[in-house]
Amino acid sequence: MTASASPVFDWNAPLGLPEFDKIADADFAPAFEIALAEHDAEIEAIAGNAEAPDFNNTLVALELAGDKLSRVSSLFWNRAGTDTNDVIQALEREIAPRMSRHYSKIAMNRALFERIDSLYRQREQLGLTPEQDRLLERVWKSFIKSGAGLDEAGQKRLAEVGETLAGLGARFGQNVLADEKDWLMLLDDGADLDGLSDDLRAAMAAVAEDLGHKGKYAVTLSRSIIEPFLTSSERRDLRETAFRAWIARGANGGETDNAALISEIIALRAEKASLLGYESYAAYKLDDTMAKTPDAVEALLGDVWARAVERADDDRSELAKLIVEEGGNHDVAAWDWRHYAEKLKSRRFDFSAAELKPYFPLDQMIEACFDVANRLFGITMTERKDIRGPHPDARVFEVRDSAGDIIATFIADYFARPSKRSGAWMSGMRSQHKLDMPDGSKGEKPIITNVMNFAKPAAGQKALLSLDDARTLFHEFGHALHGMLSDVTYPSLSGTSVSRDFVELPSQLYEHWLTVPEILEKHARHYKTNEPIPRALLDKVLAAQTFNAGFGAVEFTASALVDMAWHTAGEKADPATFEAETLKKLGMPEAIVMRHASPHFLHVFSGEGYSAGYYSYMWSEVLDADAFAAFEETGDPFDAGMAEKLRANIYSAGGSRDPADLYEAFRGRMPDATAMLEKRGLA
Repeated sequence: MTASASPVFDWNAPLGLPEFDKIADADFAPAFEIALAEHDAEIEAIAGNAEAPDFNNTLVALELAGDKLSRVSSLFWNRAGTDTNDVIQALEREIAPRMSRHYSKIAMNRALFERIDSLYRQREQLGLTPEQDRLLERVWKSFIKSGAGLDEAGQKRLAEVGETLAGLGARFGQNVLADEKDWLMLLDDGADLDGLSDDLRAAMAAVAEDLGHKGKYAVTLSRSIIEPFLTSSERRDLRETAFRAWIARGANGGETDNAALISEIIALRAEKASLLGYESYAAYKLDDTMAKTPDAVEALLGDVWARAVERADDDRSELAKLIVEEGGNHDVAAWDWRHYAEKLKSRRFDFSAAELKPYFPLDQMIEACFDVANRLFGITMTERKDIRGPHPDARVFEVRDSAGDIIATFIADYFARPSKRSGAWMSGMRSQHKLDMPDGSKGEKPIITNVMNFAKPAAGQKALLSLDDARTLFHEFGHALHGMLSDVTYPSLSGTSVSRDFVELPSQLYEHWLTVPEILEKHARHYKTNEPIPRALLDKVLAAQTFNAGFGAVEFTASALVDMAWHTAGEKADPATFEAETLKKLGMPEAIVMRHASPHFLHVFSGEGYSAGYYSYMWSEVLDADAFAAFEETGDPFDAGMAEKLRANIYSAGGSRDPADLYEAFRGRMPDATAMLEKRGLA
């Protein structure tokens, strides 16, 4: 295969997209060979340049290198996450460590680092713009943190550790997917379905039919099925069966058990940190974040934890009373909490999740996302039904600014399927930048994807979302906007290329606009009658936003604290024992479990992205609550002046400046946690 002949590299479809339907699984392996070889040659040309290093022949050249590798990587990892199979998984296990080895080799190229180091040492005399200075600093630090300053033996060992970790992370994720895919509970009509809403029954029937069990109803471990089932099912025995399977992902013994992988991952991460001179892996990961230190993280989490446990204990007492009222003689178990909390909410606020869902059809919530973006930033989203996405379910949209110019492409893949990993995420197939390209063009427009796992309805039916589903939709679209509105010069500073505890600010902040009354009144309309959500029901929804706050805060904060404990202790321990002992020290309520137990904690163990960084969702929540308060203080959730500051300093700025400086430029000051605690109902 030649580079020009590969559909992986020829992105000639409308909007500069590849022709997805022409890319076969077998195309990826040879494409990686071509791309890796080309990137190696480009790096060697930069490192071996006989001219003295300057910003253009070193930093800009590095920014432009690896275009083909970026293309094949973005397409491959999208397929691995959204439509995997045995061929893709085999290549994933092979390519993950190889990519780690490739980038370790670049980071440890002494001639290349000498050029970068020379520029860094004389940066004050180079006359750089603030963005250029930021790029130089970040590139230099990334090389240092990748081992550029180590001796030959240290570099060799660090590369080995990185390669091994990449392979272990790939296996971890595949094991969780296998456990999710392999578990199924089939139900019959009648008592098995007691309490389930019509739309949930329809979704379960559609899944069962897809899996060859027509006439049955399938409970799977997809969050879009399991959570509403645990919430609404009146069958306590079935709830327990499903719940135990859900929390056992990655911990079922046999080939898909992740215990040994976790122990090895933790030990290797601790070794990596030690090689680089850090006292723990957490210290290594937090060095270039807003939080800076594990102590700062634990101070925030500890304050929230104490408040959350107290609130959850009060809520548990209320749920226990409800169980007794119904004639039950059992304690509140983990598979009971969602069920009885929903009943208590219905009693207290006189509405139910099932009553809400008809007003939250997926297509209308997508329109709500787009409407908010238009009101805040002046952009419009138009679906291009003539363009095929990476999967038949994927939808392609062109994004235009207020002048009518195309600024980005958005691809959305909303529905769960067995070949897709669970969860929801944003990724970029191409980053925005303004550099002169080899073909003479000026810069590139971003191609951004959102992936969800909503339950796919039966043919001819509407997909109805829960309020939490709708928040997820807004959350991921907030990430997408961070990529699509990016307006920087250099790709390494584009979009979401910011510190881990700042990257969730644009996404979590965007969630606030879902529950702005005028947005709900316009878009939350009954899928059959098109009647707007009744004002009385809307008032109840808004009043109930902090209901069950203790539960949500406990399950999240427990996961964040265990993540931090793993990466400060650095022990090669038995995961079940370590996790249980950590939770015991914290005083974990018996009726609540971690949102992500270690054996299926994909954020932390399937890669290094959120390792020692799961706290960042809450750190960003401090920022997002304070940021939305800025709009509330104006009296207008779409205040034009505040929206312009938000776009310029948060959504468009990428990593072009220090995140603390960006936030201060938007808000005029640094945030405090008051607004976050009030938002969660924990103040």
